[in-house]
Amino acid sequence: MMNTSAVAKLLGVSPSTIQRWVKQANLQMERTELGHYQFSEESIEILKDIKEQLNKGVLLQDLKVKGRKHRKATIPSVKPDMAMDKLMKRMEDFENRLNRKADEVVSYQILQHRREIEELQTEVTRLKEVITSMEEAAAQQEQLAKEENQPSLTPISSLRKFRKRNMISSFFGF
Repeated sequence: MMNTSAVAKLLGVSPSTIQRWVKQANLQMERTELGHYQFSEESIEILKDIKEQLNKGVLLQDLKVKGRKHRKATIPSVKPDMAMDKLMKRMEDFENRLNRKADEVVSYQILQHRREIEELQTEVTRLKEVITSMEEAAAQQEQLAKEENQPSLTPISSLRKFRKRNMISSFFGF
């Protein structure tokens, strides 16, 4: 019996390569209490054969192990028509539900915008009325001022003298 390191030295490969070959070839190996592989003469011969096949260019998946049949990957057969039809039907249902939801959202948004536009139109109408009433009030006051033809209470020249006097008195404290 030999351990993994000894077999790796014998074959001229790394111990991890030996472990990979054992797993890939699905070899039933004896193990120690610690879980390390123990190789018999027969298993060493199988590993030598694996090395020769790999050197010849055979892929690791396509290895032929003595006493075993060649492994081939099998894909479970599925009735494509039924599975595809079921999938297509589910996709169509999903698309229909999605379109319905999108239409509902757009309709809701349109109604919201319509309400907002109506509120804005009402506010614009109210503001027009306020502006019109203010213009009418201003026109009436202007008309009253023309009719009364009131001169201003203090002429502009007396306002200037008053401002100068106030400024001078503020400096000197009068």
